[in-house]
Formats: sequence, C-alpha cells, structure tokens
Amino acid sequence: MSNTEEVDLPVEENLEDYVNTARFDQECSAKAHLHASSSDESSDSSDNESIWSSSTSGLTATTVESDPYKPSRIEAHLYYAGLRPKGRGPKLVYRDSSDVYEEPSGPEEYKRLMRLVAVPDDHEFGKDGLWDRVRDKVVELLDAKNIEPTCVDFIRFTWLNKKKDQEIEEGAEEDEDDNDNGDEEDLDYDTIAPIMPVEDGDRYTTNPTIWVGVAPGALTATAAFDVTKDIRAFLDGLNVTKIDIAYRETVPKSSPGHGSALFPTVEDGEPLKEVIDNVSVALSLPISGLKTTMQGTMGPYFHAGNRLFAVTVRHNLFRPEAGNAEYRYHGSGPKKDVVLMGSPAFTNYLVSIQAHIGMLLETVKPIERNINTLTIRVRNRINLPESQTRLDENVAELEKIRAKIDVFKDFYVNIKKGWSNIKQRVIGYVVWAPPIGVGVAPHQYTRDLCVVELYKDRFMHLIGNVLSLGPEYTPFKLKGLLHERDNVPSGFKYPEDGLLRLQGILTAEQVKNPDTKNLQGDPVRRVLKRGFTTNTTVGTVTRFMSFVRKYFPTGNLESIELPIIPHENETSTFSKGGDSGSTIVSPLGEFVSLLTGGTNKGTDGSDITYSTMFEWVWELVLAEFPDANLYWDDIPAFLATAAV
Repeated sequence: MSNTEEVDLPVEENLEDYVNTARFDQECSAKAHLHASSSDESSDSSDNESIWSSSTSGLTATTVESDPYKPSRIEAHLYYAGLRPKGRGPKLVYRDSSDVYEEPSGPEEYKRLMRLVAVPDDHEFGKDGLWDRVRDKVVELLDAKNIEPTCVDFIRFTWLNKKKDQEIEEGAEEDEDDNDNGDEEDLDYDTIAPIMPVEDGDRYTTNPTIWVGVAPGALTATAAFDVTKDIRAFLDGLNVTKIDIAYRETVPKSSPGHGSALFPTVEDGEPLKEVIDNVSVALSLPISGLKTTMQGTMGPYFHAGNRLFAVTVRHNLFRPEAGNAEYRYHGSGPKKDVVLMGSPAFTNYLVSIQAHIGMLLETVKPIERNINTLTIRVRNRINLPESQTRLDENVAELEKIRAKIDVFKDFYVNIKKGWSNIKQRVIGYVVWAPPIGVGVAPHQYTRDLCVVELYKDRFMHLIGNVLSLGPEYTPFKLKGLLHERDNVPSGFKYPEDGLLRLQGILTAEQVKNPDTKNLQGDPVRRVLKRGFTTNTTVGTVTRFMSFVRKYFPTGNLESIELPIIPHENETSTFSKGGDSGSTIVSPLGEFVSLLTGGTNKGTDGSDITYSTMFEWVWELVLAEFPDANLYWDDIPAFLATAAV
C-alpha cells in the first residue's frame, strides 16, 4: 500500500445477525488460536540461520580471521543476548571491558542473558557536568578517526552467571538451521533462535560503560581498538578508572508511526477492559494521518480557550518526503486530518476483538460439559446435594460468560458498523508543527512536535489527562516493578479504577535527582508509559543524557536525548515502532517526557528508548499557545461550549 492510500473495511449488511451464527463463532475461535500461537511463538524457526554451524572449511566458532581484535562469531552475536525480546541483542563490534566471556559450546547449552541497568547517580560522572564533557569528547575523538557514531550512552549491564554443571531442561533446545553459508556479514541476527536463560546463578554487574553505537558494518574491531586508546588516554587525564568501553551495531530511529464519540473509560474488571483503550478517551490513542499509513501514539490533551488540542510527534503525521518546513493551519486550504487507527491497525483491532470472543467461547465448552454431567447426576440423585450446588455454580458461571460474550459481540458490531470507513475515524486535524530539529538550543535536544486540534463532539466523555494502566499488569505486579522496597512506603498507589491521573511536570533537574531507591539502595527513577504497540511498560530513566547522531545524504543530525532503559526485571522492551508520541510519566502521575524513538538494528524493539523532556516540549507549546493548560476546572462546562 502506498503512503497515500487508505482503505475502508467492508461491512456485512446483516452484521447483527451474522455475529450470532456458528460460523462467526468458529471464525472467532480460529482467530483466538492464531493469536495465542503468535504470542507464544518465539521465532520463525523455518528461516533461522544458525551461528553454530559453518560451511566454510577450516573455520571454528572462535576463529578470528584477519582482524586480531575482532570478537569470535559466537561472542559477537551472543554477548549482548537478552537486551532485546526473545533473548536477542545487538551485535558486538569490540569491547574493552574486564569481564570474561565464556562461549557456550552449542545451542543446547545455557547462555547468560543481559539486562541494562542505570549507572548510579552518585557516580563521579554525575558531578559538575562531567559526563557531558566526557560524552562530547568521545564523539570528538570518534569523528577524528572518521568513525561515525550513531549514539553514545552511559550504562551498565548485569546478568546471572551459571552455576557449575547447570544443565538445560530436556526439550528446551533451540531450533537450528543448517543452511548458514558461513558469511558473518550476511547473517541476520534477528533470525537467530531464542536463547535459553540462566535460571539460577551469581549476579554480576559490569563497570559503568561508555556504549558506542555504530551503523551495521561501519566499524572494524581494529579501528575500535585504535580509538579506544585515545578515549583511555583522555580518561586517564581525568584520573577516571573502572570504566568499560564497548561498541555495538545499532541505528537510532524514530519509531514509525502508524462519526461517533470516543468511548468513556472503563474500570478494571469490566468486560471490555481488554479492548476499550484503542477507542476510549484515555491517553495513548493510536493515530495516523488520513493520507499516511504511519502509525503512532497521541500524547496528552490540553485546552486553550474553548478549543481542545493534543500533542504528538510530527513524524507520526508527516511523510518524510513532505519536507520539514513549519506548518500552521490558517483556516483555508485542506486540513491534515488525523484518524483513530490507520487501516492496518483498525483491521488488527477488529481481529483482536474477535480473538477475545473466541477465547471466551473456548471457556464455555468445559463448563457445558460439566453442566451435562452434573444434570445427569442430579436427575439420578447421585451425591446430592453437592451435585446440585456444583450444577448451580456452573450454570451461573455459564450465564456470566455468555453475557460477556454478548457484550463483546455488541461492541464488535458497534465498532465495525460505526468506524470501518476511514473518514468515520477522523478525530481532528493538525494545526501546528514546527520543523523537526535536533541539537535545539539551549538544551541540544530533539524537537519532534505536532499539535492536533480535536473535534470536541468526539470527546464528550473526556475526563482529562488520565493514563490507563491497562490489563497487562496486576496491581501487585505493577507496584512491585515501580517500588521494590518493603522497608520504605511507596508513593505509588494503584488507582482503584486503573486510571492514573496526571498532574505536574518534572524538571530536568528533578529527573536527574530521583527521591526513590531500588533494592540495592541506589537512587532510581522509574517511569511508565502506555503506547499503541507495547501497551503499558515500565522503564528506568538514567540521569546520564545520551548523544545521538542520524546520518542523511544532506548532512548529519545530532541531539542529546533522555534515555530510558527497560526494567531489569522485565524481559520485554520499553517501546517499539508505533509508540512514538507516548507520554512517559512518573509513578505519581507527573509528566516526564515525550517518546520520540530508540536504538535498534532490527524490529524487536528499542534497546534504549529516547525521549524529550516534557518540560521542554511544554515550553514550545506555551510559546505558540500562551493560554494552553493541561488541566480543567470544569470539563462538562468546557465540552458544552462551542470551540471558537
């Protein structure tokens, strides 16, 4: 599909009758099975290339070839295993670090899986802007050697070292493929099979690491070794020790983006909680341009006078070839319409509703069998009154599930009939978008911002800036991720309705100086977001700002980014493509930053997510809309007043 082509989904004339047929139920069950299998599937093993075999004669897994500083094939592809989903990680180019890497002998042996952790705030680099000086000097030294970095981060790594004689569980081996041609440069690391984790062992945490990203194939290990000597000399001049330096292949990129009134929010435990967020007034609506197919996420609402607006990132709604001039809508000419879900996202949304119906239908079958069995027992007066009690319980449970199925089917009909036409999903239009900029003074940050005016009649259920915590985490699990210490009261209180009210904006200084600690007693700033692709995720802000450089034929673009790493106790990524524009908030509901992109060579999600401080974003909004306000004194009165 081209960037300018959107399609409307056909709607059956007898849709209300069709959803109550056995054929529709069978279709839902099939989608439920497909959804479950795709969720459980850890890799496409039929296309896997194996790093364990090689058709090149005379080479072993540890052959170093002509580059004496080049890591072995195994270490290059498995050293950072675990930093991305499915046990994967970026490719190692070269490292100057103290830990010894023990190569697994084959796919049947355990590998240690890495996690990213923040450098402690009290590290000497956090004093008097020292990290900023070091980071800038590293970039200068790399440029002097004609090495083109894509990013420079300051981070630590941790993993569990396996205990002696640890064996893998039977049946858990990885898939292999004997079709590897032995050419390392042709190997697609994103197709390597999942990696079995070390389940028990001794925790190891590396020294703080200057972690340099480079484009795939752009740097040799010898060149990395050479520039590392210069970096070491600079650090020695600062009397800085116990710092590791490493290089990996990664590319920072902007996460590609992807009527009736929107639905009101629903509380935890209500039937539609699993599917309502895509079409409710809670934050993180999935959006697309009417004439683009990029999918993204809409950020917070604000009002100026009687008009309702929302913030997102520009690259969600403007095609790259459309230019980068400042855009303002002056009331004449065609509008840049913004829609709720582009065509692919809407189609997938309908499928997800059917999958939920299918899963409910599957739960009906064993209950119906129980009812048949218990009915016979009661009729034959077997084990009364227990059989009667159990029969009544099963009948009540069946009625509850069937009522929930009816709710989902009515919702499916409502969505398909009322929203399948792309123009039925138009919720507003772009009114202002400054040009995308990087290295913007005075903070040298990324300016990727777009303001959308929303049609108020589509937001009649608005309740302000609230973030749905979604169904992905139980309250207990989410509280455990956001606050791990039992000896100190948690500031995070899980809201009874599952909706986190947002209030306040953290400054850059506050972000750098968190007032909470992790289990080890180190200061830590946990954050969470809800995005179109990855839903609710929890991450950790590191106070050490990252350097990012993007390369284009017309020149390079550099910026300083607020980095967010995945929570060390979670195996999933903090963000993926489609999450751009998400509002990143503190556990107390304070605005922290606006998600703009991340680093990743492949498609599994970002190793490190990049964002712009919301404090700086809001300064731009206020300059354009001086009476902008993120909060409402009287929402019903505001919604009842026509926009001017």
